[in-house]
Parts: sequence; C-alpha cells; structure tokens
Amino acid sequence: MADGDLRDSPAARGPREGRDAEGVAGVAGATGDVEDAQESDAARRRRRAQFLRELHEAKQLRDRVQPRRARAARMRQQMRMRTFRW
Repeated sequence: MADGDLRDSPAARGPREGRDAEGVAGVAGATGDVEDAQESDAARRRRRAQFLRELHEAKQLRDRVQPRRARAARMRQQMRMRTFRW
C-alpha cells in the first residue's frame, strides 16, 4: 500500500477532517446557520471551560501528591519573577 492510498482513503482521515467537511457543507446550506454557529460556539466554550476546570484540578492534585516537585516549581517561578526586567 502506497502513501497516496492512505491519504485518499476516508478511513485514514482523522475525525477532524470529516467534521470540517460536514461543517462547511452544513453552514453553506440552511437559513438557520447563524443560530447553529452560535450554538456550536457556546458548546465549544462550555467544553473549553470544563477542560480548563479539569486541568486546574489535575494540577492541584499533582501538587498535593508531589510536594517536593511542587515546591521546586514554586521556587523556579519565584526566581524567574525576581530576575524579570521591565
């Protein structure tokens, strides 16, 4: 199987390529496109907020279970801030 065969195969494409193609076709067609775009934008913001909450939670957990690493990271950050010039 050549590289060109993989590139042309729909199964070889990632989920994002298919979603982009569907999104372009869906946006170009109906009259309620603005509402759909706003709804998907709101959904994207909700997913992003959820992801950031979980990421913050994971960082706090890591700091609790690895106190030495967390302390070293705090010290490095303090040193960076001390040597920062305006």
